Amino acid sequence: MSYLAYKFVVSPPLPGSEILIALIADFGFDAFDYNDLGFTAYIKEENEWNVNFDELIFDDFTYNYQIEKIPLINWNEQWEKNFDPVFVEDNLVIRAPFHPHNKRIKHEIVIMPKMSFGTGHHQTTRLMCREMFLLDFAQKRVLDMGCGTAVLAILAKLLGANDLLGIDIDAWSVENSIENCLVNHCSDIKILLGDVQLLNDQQPFDFVLANINKNILKADMPAYSEKLKPNGLLLISGFFTTDADELKARALENNLKFLSMTQEDEWAMMTFAKNLKG
Repeated sequence: MSYLAYKFVVSPPLPGSEILIALIADFGFDAFDYNDLGFTAYIKEENEWNVNFDELIFDDFTYNYQIEKIPLINWNEQWEKNFDPVFVEDNLVIRAPFHPHNKRIKHEIVIMPKMSFGTGHHQTTRLMCREMFLLDFAQKRVLDMGCGTAVLAILAKLLGANDLLGIDIDAWSVENSIENCLVNHCSDIKILLGDVQLLNDQQPFDFVLANINKNILKADMPAYSEKLKPNGLLLISGFFTTDADELKARALENNLKFLSMTQEDEWAMMTFAKNLKG
């Protein structure tokens, strides 16, 4: 199995790259790698049929791209060349195994990203991590939906959660999540391959973490609400600030009360509570 790398040149790179990534995420791309000229989007060769840029024409920026076939075996080498540690203030560093340990940072997560989304480089991952440091995860049951690299599940474990489940629809992400959990001494985090249907057999959670995209968040909101304990918290990201009102309305339809929103650049994350008293 090979991947195709769509190498985009975007002018101007920001916010054009962010807008374009948000729109093409539904085409089946697995990972995005920013650069000074734009970004590279990676997709399994077998999923290329779903890619269609015909209607993606913008007034505020222009783009073009070239396609390069990349054997799966070369992915780690590419990340070693380009992957830098990610810092979330002084609370957390997300690094690869080939980076040195940083003694001044309180928490550390080692991630070998491979083809999975969730290295911390994207604004949405950092937004989720920042919010998590404000909450009490001690002895809590946590779901990381669309776990990617399992970075959010691992952080929840570091913050005291003791019953954790990660779910991803991509087999490569599941394999990567399991590997990352082992590297970070979190082998008790359960990782499953599948979609929201897997929640049917699950007991309720104190926290549901979902850093995916707007369309999936809207579609799966009923399941998230159903599987939250009373007063449980839902943290969502993967969408633009302009999508916030639409997602708020969808959450309200599903017995979820809006608590807060934070943003970085044009990206946002929101926190909701189920059956909040008072």
